Amino acid sequence: MLRIFFGDMKDAAYGPTWFKYNYDPSWFNDELVQRMIREVDHTEYVSGCVFDSPVLGMIPPERLSGGVKTLIMIYKMPERIFDATSCGPNCAHSLIEIGKRENVTINLRYYMPMKGLEPFEIEIANTGEIVTKEKDYTLAALDCLDEAGM
Repeated sequence: MLRIFFGDMKDAAYGPTWFKYNYDPSWFNDELVQRMIREVDHTEYVSGCVFDSPVLGMIPPERLSGGVKTLIMIYKMPERIFDATSCGPNCAHSLIEIGKRENVTINLRYYMPMKGLEPFEIEIANTGEIVTKEKDYTLAALDCLDEAGM
C-alpha cells in the first residue's frame, strides 16, 4: 500500500542522490522501471546503462529526471522513506502502481493530484486515514499540508 506523509519529514531520503550512489544496472531490466521511465521522461531503455531520450539523445541513467530516479528508488528500496517532492504530478500513476506492488511510505511537501487514478488505496500517514477516492484524498492532503504550514 502507498502511505503518504504530508509536510516536512526530516529523515526522508532525497531520491536523486540515493539513485546516484545506489542504483543497480539490473534494475533497468524490470518492466515497471522501463514503463516509469517511458511514461515520465518519454525515454526508452536501450540496454546496459543507455537510454534514448527524444530531447537529449543517448544518455546514461544519471541524466534521467529527478522524478524518475525517485520513483525507481521508492520501488527498489521500499523499506526506506523517500521525499517524493521531486516527483511531479506525472509521477502519480507510477506511485499508485508501486503501492499496489509494495508497501511504501513517501514524503510529499505539496499536493500531488490523483485525478483520474481511481480506484486507489492510499493511507494518509499523518492521520492513519485510508482514502480510496480522489475527493477524500484531496481533502486529507490539503488538511495535512495546511496543518504543516505548507
